[in-house]
Amino acid sequence: MTLQDQHVARRAGTATPPPAPTPPPAVDGGPRPGSDRTTARVVGVLYLAGMVLGIGSNLLIQSVLTAPGGLSRIATSGTLLGVGAVLWLATVAGDAAHGVLMFGVLRRSGGRTAVGYLTARILDAVLIAVMVLLIVVQVPLGREYLASGPAGAASLESVSRVLTEANLSAYALGMTAVGVAGLLLCRGFLRARLIPRPLAWWGLVGYAILLGGSVLEILGLHLHAVHAIPGGLWELFIGGWLIVKGFHRDPAA
Repeated sequence: MTLQDQHVARRAGTATPPPAPTPPPAVDGGPRPGSDRTTARVVGVLYLAGMVLGIGSNLLIQSVLTAPGGLSRIATSGTLLGVGAVLWLATVAGDAAHGVLMFGVLRRSGGRTAVGYLTARILDAVLIAVMVLLIVVQVPLGREYLASGPAGAASLESVSRVLTEANLSAYALGMTAVGVAGLLLCRGFLRARLIPRPLAWWGLVGYAILLGGSVLEILGLHLHAVHAIPGGLWELFIGGWLIVKGFHRDPAA
């Protein structure tokens, strides 16, 4: 439009409105409310589902491994043991998914925290998968026990005891990785203020207890999972919190 045209338009009361201001470009790594809300809900569901699946699988597996009869009981309860193993694998898949889902969120509070959390979660999943393998391999061992004579039974029972000790050690190592991952996660929560500070501190204390107790388990002190209670309760609570409340949208809140 020429200057003359603009003058005529102003006289007619139809002046051209000024152009709309250009919005500032989005800052990479900044908060994305919609995406973060979805991530928070999925992570919350994974916490609750992982707790249910982990407890259920442990009850199934222990009902077979600790029952009277030893290898003969394992041989006749292979299906039950297999179901427990599949549930454990579903649990560790969720653990690895935690690391992937939280990577982008934690990266805003520090790249090292995000990478460390993802690495610890993957290590946790691998160690628990090894534990599951050491449990499942006892099923063919039990069948061999039933087919063997008295001469071979004693040696097979010795192998079973070694495998049991090995799977307990793998579990303790896995829980050590969970403890490290939890400390990194709650540190990221504190720095980015994604959840209320008391909740983040509860998680830090709970995972510190889990880490210390797991190390003691590796060294031979049996705590009977007492050290997992504070962190387990936190995971139950934070799972519900993330589903209902999500992350704080304002990082400074």
